[in-house]
Amino acid sequence: MEAKASLRHARIAPRKVQIVLDLIRNKPVEQAMAILKHTPKAACEPLEKLLKSAVANAENNFNLDRSNLFVSECYVTPGPTMKRIRPRAQGRAFQVLKRTSHVFITVAERE
Repeated sequence: MEAKASLRHARIAPRKVQIVLDLIRNKPVEQAMAILKHTPKAACEPLEKLLKSAVANAENNFNLDRSNLFVSECYVTPGPTMKRIRPRAQGRAFQVLKRTSHVFITVAERE
């Protein structure tokens, strides 16, 4: 059995989220929570909430034991990119890409 949680349209670039996801992949839930709490990255705060949501889904919807859960799958895909304009010299304008992410976490019970 496995439980999933997803975070869509997160206002952080996918490559920044991927760095943190690589740290928690295949780790027990308690260890993954500790890693997210003590890693100084901007992506850690929304990922911690997402992991808590996946654990709550596992406990409430599938009656899984929290102590046996681990992060079985986690990945990020790019969301829609917001295009903004930055004024530059001599009346020119440069485009600024504000990237978003769709993040997915799956927790499963270890056999």
